[in-house]
Amino acid sequence: MSSLIDDPEPGQNAPEFSVTEISGAVKRTIEGEFSHVRVRGEVGRVSRPRSGHVYLDLKDDRSVLSGVIWKGVSSRLVTQPEEGMEVVATGKLTTFGGQSKYQMVIEDIAPAGMGALMAMLEKRKAALAAEGLFAPERKKELPYLPEIIGVITSPSGAVIRDILHRLRDRFPRKVLIWPVAVQGAKCAPEVVAAIEGFNAMTVGGALPRPDLLIVARGGGSIEDLWGFNEEAVARAAAASEIPLISAVGHETDTTLIDYVADRRAPTPTAAAEHAVPVRMELLAHNDAQGGRLLRAITQGVSQRRQRLSDLSRALPRPETLLENASQRLDRASLQLGPNLMQAVQGKRLKLQETSAPLQPAILRAQVTSARANLARWSDSLAPSLTRGTQEKRRHYDNLSKRLKPDSITRDIHRQSDRLSTLSKRFAALAETQTQSRRASLRALERMRQTLGYTETLKRGYAVVRGDDGALVTTLAAAQSSQTLEIQFKDGRVSTHTDEATAQAKPTPKPSKPRKTPPADDQGTLF
Repeated sequence: MSSLIDDPEPGQNAPEFSVTEISGAVKRTIEGEFSHVRVRGEVGRVSRPRSGHVYLDLKDDRSVLSGVIWKGVSSRLVTQPEEGMEVVATGKLTTFGGQSKYQMVIEDIAPAGMGALMAMLEKRKAALAAEGLFAPERKKELPYLPEIIGVITSPSGAVIRDILHRLRDRFPRKVLIWPVAVQGAKCAPEVVAAIEGFNAMTVGGALPRPDLLIVARGGGSIEDLWGFNEEAVARAAAASEIPLISAVGHETDTTLIDYVADRRAPTPTAAAEHAVPVRMELLAHNDAQGGRLLRAITQGVSQRRQRLSDLSRALPRPETLLENASQRLDRASLQLGPNLMQAVQGKRLKLQETSAPLQPAILRAQVTSARANLARWSDSLAPSLTRGTQEKRRHYDNLSKRLKPDSITRDIHRQSDRLSTLSKRFAALAETQTQSRRASLRALERMRQTLGYTETLKRGYAVVRGDDGALVTTLAAAQSSQTLEIQFKDGRVSTHTDEATAQAKPTPKPSKPRKTPPADDQGTLF
């Protein structure tokens, strides 16, 4: 019996492993055998913690495989995994020793065929529709004639040229282009950034905010257009405060942004047609409306003039309109006296009723109480005034101590010196101006003497005046005057003329032309 107990049990010579060692051995074995695998299955539970990693389950009808997508890989994925989507995941198998489980580290994930994409699209569409993002009542009206149009598209494709050409043909407008990638992994985030960027612009700023947005792209396969099926793009378009037109793909292509946009255009060219009216049609419509307005105004004025004429014939005479009012005034004036007497009597009776309860004793008590209050206030007033006077006196004493006559005297002397300096400057300036004006006056006087006739008299000319002192400028005037007064440079002389003997002598012809001396209004020069 003891021999049986002492014999070692089978397997006791096998090596012992720690838990970590056995876990590491299993990890190396699995990672070595399944370093690169592609697994097809349905996405089950999806968890997105705040770390940015994505944890999910891949399952089929019998098994479940845990998977993890690290943060750096998740940000680069074109298609984000969603619950219920059938996908093909590429990566490697590894183990997580902390929980004794194996999992797949996913490096890429893609929908398993067109059916999976369409199923995911329908699921997103149903979720967004349930939130009311497709409701017609939330769609905004497009501006009739936007000043600025923002276009979100690729700057190198034919789409932007078609839009600009169509806008130029219909009604030229200012266009702001936000270049984005229209397919691939960068498409969705760049379109979202463009929509939010246009909405963040300031109205009337240095780069003004557009009045209308157009998101445009040419046609392509569902994979090429998948960026416009992303939920982030649809939510950004729904949240846009600026009206938005979706023009993605051809007429048969439909994306999620088409359902949330305020207007869907089948092509980018049609989006430009939705954005602006035809300028020539608008001008013709305005001309037609102007003509209709003018005809309506003319017809309305004519009709109202005729109506006014018809009404004026039916109006009564002014005297008829005043007769009834005058009669009512007379009747009211007759009733005024008695009514006033009755009102006065009623007021007097009310006054007597009101004054009856008044008693002199009550009034005397009130007067006595008021007098006592007055005496009490007067008693307390005198000390208050005394204290106030003393405080003011102390304040004034402090101020008087601060006043120093020496500083005031210095200020007076300083201001006096300044006044003397200014007086001397003013006197010198006045003297200079007086001398300048005196020199100007002397120059004018010399000019006056030079231009006057007295200077001309000094050169041998004379001034002739008739009987009445008027100037004599003709021979006939000289013959008709009894006395002539001739003024020379040094005096005047009077002469008598004889009409019988005075005869006109012809004026001798000068040998050469002379310059006529100047004359003023005081005489004629000879």
